[in-house]
Amino acid sequence: MKKFQFSLESVLGYKQQVLESLQNEHAILIQKMRQQEERLRQMEESYRAWNEEFRQAEMEGITVAEAMRYESGLRFWEKEIAQQRQTVLQCQQEVEQKRRQVVAARQETASLEKLRDKKQEEYRKAVQKGEELFIEEVVAAQKAMAALS
Repeated sequence: MKKFQFSLESVLGYKQQVLESLQNEHAILIQKMRQQEERLRQMEESYRAWNEEFRQAEMEGITVAEAMRYESGLRFWEKEIAQQRQTVLQCQQEVEQKRRQVVAARQETASLEKLRDKKQEEYRKAVQKGEELFIEEVVAAQKAMAALS
């Protein structure tokens, strides 16, 4: 018999390439999200440090102008942190969307692989059955030859 050939092999190959591409994109998005989360953490730390410096300066006594400068700095950090939180949230949503795409692609690929495995098993059984029939024919022919002699 001829060698097993899965008729959807090219489709399976394409689906595997798509899956790999989606997994790479997902990994890149996760990395980007982690960088944005780290940036947010650093901004929050800067805000806390600025606030601590302001509280310390208040206890030591500062002018109204200095207090306004500190207040302005705190408002600046609050605004930056709010914007960064939105960026982090958007990154998280992109990661989740890409994760869903990866799961869907993985399911498609897995179903094609299962189909290929099933077809390959059917092929193997057909080959085995063919070999058994051939052996039976050879044995029957040998018996017929032996009976004629």
